[in-house]
Amino acid sequence: MKPTSFGLALICSLFVIGPVSAHHSHGNYDTTKFTNLKGTVTEVQWINPHSWIYLEVINDKGQTDMWALEGASWTQLARKGWKKDSIKAGDHVTVRCHQLHDGSNGCLLGFVAVGGATEREVD
Repeated sequence: MKPTSFGLALICSLFVIGPVSAHHSHGNYDTTKFTNLKGTVTEVQWINPHSWIYLEVINDKGQTDMWALEGASWTQLARKGWKKDSIKAGDHVTVRCHQLHDGSNGCLLGFVAVGGATEREVD
């Protein structure tokens, strides 16, 4: 490859890599503090590029709120020892997560404890 062709290929690759890395921004979450939740899992999606856990949480008024919890990709979780049956619908979990800036019921998962087990990292 000629030096000029290599330089052109390098510049072109930066245009591809830039948008891919921007996709994984967590700017919509308040990553300066954790929110603690306890609830019952209603659905789990072990998928790429992000896994999702949907959680029913009883709020201060005794009403049920549904939370959408975003986690790492399935492949990243598998490398950390998670299995597709590690968390299932019906499980009672405790989570520490970073809530959405707008205060709505969405979080970026940090840690999950299933039942009374020790919490494990999810992101």
